Amino acid sequence: MLKVVSDTGFKGVEFAGYHGRSAKELRKMLDDNGIVACGTHTPYETVVGDKLKDTIEFNKTIGNKFLIVPSMNARTKQDWLDKAKLFNDLADKVKPEGMYVGYHAHAPDFKKIEGETPWDIFFGNTKPEVIMQLDVSNCSDGGGDPVAVLKRYPGRTRSIHMKAHGAGPEAVIGEDKLNWPEIFAWCEGPGGTQWFVLEHETSKDPVDAVKRSYAALKKMGKV
Repeated sequence: MLKVVSDTGFKGVEFAGYHGRSAKELRKMLDDNGIVACGTHTPYETVVGDKLKDTIEFNKTIGNKFLIVPSMNARTKQDWLDKAKLFNDLADKVKPEGMYVGYHAHAPDFKKIEGETPWDIFFGNTKPEVIMQLDVSNCSDGGGDPVAVLKRYPGRTRSIHMKAHGAGPEAVIGEDKLNWPEIFAWCEGPGGTQWFVLEHETSKDPVDAVKRSYAALKKMGKV
């Protein structure tokens, strides 16, 4: 799959699991295919306590600096405030290693609790160094407006998930209902985005989806 991604034209990949591979094995596979690790979906339990040191070393080996937590167990406003404090501390701990921690969006993050969305509670109380990895489709699934969410937090979206929304499982970016020109305009400007992570998780033919997605981005003038 790494070869397919590289041969198609993509420059990096964000891991969401390692399929039993060691960090050294993954680094060799990346190097052999001429691509880099632009992020990892790093389980919450691997960035807290004694596990953080091992996680830092693993990601240093594969050459990744973005430690993105994909989900967290938080139900109340206070839970999210506590998580925000924790991530502020984590940001300070990984900074000397040239790394960042961040959080990835899912639909429930945009459903209000106690008058606010978990997303706003969390990112309204974290440092600029904590990455806001918005998933534009998941945000829309939760009733949020991706463009409005992005504009509330200038400079926070160093990494973003670009995924088609609202046009069926086989639709790729640009064939759907999201306002891609405005999303790209913001990310390429005040958003401060360094990595655009293309995601397509519903196709019956993932390799075809990768290639069609790249072609769609090329048509938009983005690759």
